[in-house]
Amino acid sequence: MNSAVLVIIGLLILAAFLAPRFGFVAIAKSYRAAQERERVEDALKHLLDREQGGRHASPESLGGTLDLSRTKVMSLVEGMENQGLLESRGGDLHLTPQGERWALHVVRAHRLWERFLADEARMPLEQVHSEAHRREHSLTEAQLNELDAAMGHPTRDPHGDPIPSREGVINRAEGMPMTLWQDDHPARIVHLEDEPALAYQQILAAGLRLGQDIRILEKNSNRYVLSDGETEYRLAPAVASNIHVAPLPISELLKRESIPLSDLPQDKRAEIVTLDESVQGFTRRRFLDLGLTPGTSISPELGNFFGDPRAYRVRGTLIALRKDQAAQIWVKPA
Repeated sequence: MNSAVLVIIGLLILAAFLAPRFGFVAIAKSYRAAQERERVEDALKHLLDREQGGRHASPESLGGTLDLSRTKVMSLVEGMENQGLLESRGGDLHLTPQGERWALHVVRAHRLWERFLADEARMPLEQVHSEAHRREHSLTEAQLNELDAAMGHPTRDPHGDPIPSREGVINRAEGMPMTLWQDDHPARIVHLEDEPALAYQQILAAGLRLGQDIRILEKNSNRYVLSDGETEYRLAPAVASNIHVAPLPISELLKRESIPLSDLPQDKRAEIVTLDESVQGFTRRRFLDLGLTPGTSISPELGNFFGDPRAYRVRGTLIALRKDQAAQIWVKPA
């Protein structure tokens, strides 16, 4: 092989390493930058979570959450201070207004992704958290607004946590732990804590879900026995404390005077009372776009020989709904 060929090969290899956009060096720099951004955003989420809980983060709590040595934590804190994202006051770490806005953006991205993955991708609930964490670092503000609007501006993620608005407003979480609830009052599950993961998996394995109405049948130091009127659920107190409940909403009182649209007899007219609280994201947006709003008149027409889907007349238009969709719409027969 002559020297000219060797020079050409050498130049090609050098170009592969140093190409400004696609070279190995550029790819390595991009990867390190993405890793650093993810670490900063995870740190911002930790600080925001602590501040919303009435406490402040510390280098020690940050290192424990991100699994970093003290040297790396102090380097991270120094870099975030230089970016104007946090301030060190004594042993506490405080978010600046700029840091809080960025943290809310990441939390909003995470919870919107969880809503999308659960409702539209039909991903098992025990998997949505880790997948949303992987995706939360990739969306710009404009892309996040588009996703939010496409899903009908959902207010809660699949665990019941509030989703920050595009203005950065985040409502307080509802409810209290099941272990603090009065025994003789029915309650609605409004939040399922997904950490620790083992407790969350036990809740899902038992069949409990967000929006379910339950009552405490029995409780002692060893177990809680819950019922939704059909099934009994037995949980350890530590697991039951990860279930947050609240009083039944007014919409539940309306539902008690109504029936699911799927149970409405053929050619019987009814008025839509409410959409089930489990209807979120793109599904809720579709229902509203079809005119399925409270007070609207609706009636079944053109029955399907197989029973599913079924045609309904709404605002002078025929629409088709599957049985599971119609079961999420509560109506009062005329």
